[in-house]
Amino acid sequence: MKILVCEDDFMMIKAIEHKLKSEGYEVDVAVDGNQAVDKINQPDYDLVMTDLLMPFVGGLEIINKIRNEMHLKVPIIVLSTLGNEDTIIEAFKLGADDYITKPFSPNELSIRVKRLLIRR
Repeated sequence: MKILVCEDDFMMIKAIEHKLKSEGYEVDVAVDGNQAVDKINQPDYDLVMTDLLMPFVGGLEIINKIRNEMHLKVPIIVLSTLGNEDTIIEAFKLGADDYITKPFSPNELSIRVKRLLIRR
């Protein structure tokens, strides 16, 4: 299973990579929105995780591109420090499948990933 992680925080990337790789997932990383858009144009991911606040292209735009422009069904998990209700609702309206507020437990992330991949 291949997971795209769109995140600009180096320490967060390392923590996510460590947890997911230890569970047997292949992890690809995009450190800004432009890289994320380039990578999702090659739709071979089983799951996408995206931060909302990233350089160049934000997470909401990435969700919109995946769901409404490319019409992909790949599960999307939002990882964000933005926990306000309006932002969460907007992410779900655009097509996010789950929303995790930072900081979060690596074990919680793992369970949510497994849950979405099983549904797929």
